[in-house]
Amino acid sequence: MTETIALFGAGGKMGVRLARNLMTSEFRIAPVEVGEAGRQRLQSELGLACMEADAALDGAEVVVLAVPDTLIGRVSHALSPKLKPGTMVVILDAAAPFAGHLPERPDLTYFVTHPCHPPIFNDETTAEGRRDHFGGIAAKQSIVSALMQGPEEAYGLGERVARAIWAPILRSHRVTLEQMALLEPGLSETVCATLLAVMREAMDETVRRGVPETCARDFLLGHLNILAAVTFKEIDGVFSDACNKAIQFGKPRLMRDDWLGCLDETEIAESIRRIT
Repeated sequence: MTETIALFGAGGKMGVRLARNLMTSEFRIAPVEVGEAGRQRLQSELGLACMEADAALDGAEVVVLAVPDTLIGRVSHALSPKLKPGTMVVILDAAAPFAGHLPERPDLTYFVTHPCHPPIFNDETTAEGRRDHFGGIAAKQSIVSALMQGPEEAYGLGERVARAIWAPILRSHRVTLEQMALLEPGLSETVCATLLAVMREAMDETVRRGVPETCARDFLLGHLNILAAVTFKEIDGVFSDACNKAIQFGKPRLMRDDWLGCLDETEIAESIRRIT
């Protein structure tokens, strides 16, 4: 059986990515886009004509919401009265579901999925694969998915959808909604993105103090590569005594003693509240 997916927000940046992959998948796609610019983008880039919402929903077993976090609540509540019992609603980020913005419809299935993005350490052999930093084009990436609500047997369909929209896939991980929120915004944004922003600021400061910018960039990114390889056991290696000493004294200079508290449930909830 080939299921039909109604893709809402099909003409947006994320929507076009998903639509492109769905066109070569096992699923039928029914694209929906309210913005004229998005409609034209979908037509010019993929040759897809958008449908009206009611027509797209007619016969659709799955509804994918490729819309911003701040619009998930409004869009899902507007669509809810039109969805037949048993319909699967796929959300691409844990934020809005975690914050409770989805309609109370116990007869619907809510499936949440998100890409891990291609890893720094990979076996991509093509230039296209090495340049696909986001994923979903040429580089393999892992994904995380959660069956937030619905019968257990629905997970299989949700994972098939996730594998299609994020393809090509390296690994598929099943997590809970709470664990997905811990991964993002907790691990990926609050911790990783923040520390990367700090690294960039430190690089800019070395440039301000006289180091040529190209030199500073080469030095930082090269060390980021080898230091990450050692830290995450990608290679069998250890830090030098000097490096370990720098970490010992650098960490309390850079980090608060209680910094792991940013991953507490209350902190995650507050972070999500701010973005939804």
